Amino acid sequence: MRSNVFLRLSAFLFVVLWSGCVSQKTVSVTPVDEHVAYMGRVGKPSPEAAELYWSGTSVKMNFEGTSVKARLKDNTGKSYYNVILDGDSISMIQPDTAAKFYTLAAQLPAGKHTVELFKRTEWDKGTTTFYGFEVEGKGKLLPVAPPKTRTIEFYGNSITAGYAVEDYSGKDNPAGPNTNHYLSYAALTSRFFDAEHTCICKSGIGITVSWEANIMPDIYDRLNPSDPSSKWDFSQKQPDVVVINLFQNDSWIVNLPNNDQYKRRFGNTKPTEEFLITAYQNFVKSIRGKYPNAHIIAMLGNMDITRPGSPWPGYVEKAVAGLQDGKIYTLFAPYKNTPGHPRVEEQQAMANQLIKFMQEKLNW
Repeated sequence: MRSNVFLRLSAFLFVVLWSGCVSQKTVSVTPVDEHVAYMGRVGKPSPEAAELYWSGTSVKMNFEGTSVKARLKDNTGKSYYNVILDGDSISMIQPDTAAKFYTLAAQLPAGKHTVELFKRTEWDKGTTTFYGFEVEGKGKLLPVAPPKTRTIEFYGNSITAGYAVEDYSGKDNPAGPNTNHYLSYAALTSRFFDAEHTCICKSGIGITVSWEANIMPDIYDRLNPSDPSSKWDFSQKQPDVVVINLFQNDSWIVNLPNNDQYKRRFGNTKPTEEFLITAYQNFVKSIRGKYPNAHIIAMLGNMDITRPGSPWPGYVEKAVAGLQDGKIYTLFAPYKNTPGHPRVEEQQAMANQLIKFMQEKLNW
């Protein structure tokens, strides 16, 4: 009798303990797992690690569970990411220089969830290594969403990067969380069209000259923007639309003969209108060579490059006209006429203009 009672009690305790283990089941997900989806140019140096460089690159997963974590490491500790849960940007994380787990969401209700890490800062702030996800609470991985039917690729400077977009102090400070590519016109436009989003951008960069050493023709074809030998395989993705929003920095530096980069690029001779037009044409030709079927939008704005009387829209118009390509267009965002870089509402205004243009001209 006592033996039977003991056996029944042991069986009951086993069921309770086993049920507790099931309810807390943890599922580990590697970077190369088929349930993980990436957006943008992402490096995959090994099955255990993926590298995120560019603004707007992201890693995403569908799952069931009560909480989800990501193991991350940043080479500088200065990168910031938006945590997007079920389509809503709920929080921000700053990965450390030591690899560790970060809780992205917890105490989740039962059912399907989607988590995404979206890089809001620029590549010069840091490279982040992603080692995988962990899902807890009866964790279950779900298939990735079908590939998006539309793809947009952006080439730009600080405007496209979302530099200081959330800094309302008047100081135009890019430090920390002030820069947020998620709120740039590029990301806003891509989300409106539910399009795959790739962004190749850097604050201060130009086509002929930059505030720093690299110009866009130097880095546009890189996987890792910090490594000249790291080349992107353009055959991986063929975008439907390419948006080029450059020349803002050129428009300043060509008038600064004492600037070190001016001297490096031009010597003692100011570049002519013909030189600038040809340089722009050559960059667009490079993009066309990679993407023979894409629509290309040559965009300017919304800083002082499009102020009344600026010659730069004319340079772009002449460059595009000279290419004689029916799938290359011009679009100029009006001068915002406010200090510093575009803030959230000014980025949204650019997105609205670009969205309308694509709907009307490209029949999107």
